[in-house]
Amino acid sequence: MNQEDMILIHLKSGRRITSMQACELYGITRLSAKIFNLRKKGYHIEQIKRKTTNRFGNISSYGEYYLIESEGE
Repeated sequence: MNQEDMILIHLKSGRRITSMQACELYGITRLSAKIFNLRKKGYHIEQIKRKTTNRFGNISSYGEYYLIESEGE
């Protein structure tokens, strides 16, 4: 199973994923590249922009991805 497959299974289970989660759960360091490839294959993946305060007290933003299921899937 390749990294795109792992991300797709995760998303198809109804869960969302961030870059940090992808690294921790699957060892994937370039989640956005995997999302790009899955979108090219026709999967409708959306992103929510999130903000948080990091350990240094600075505002940090990140993306949280989720799959939009079509009626045929």
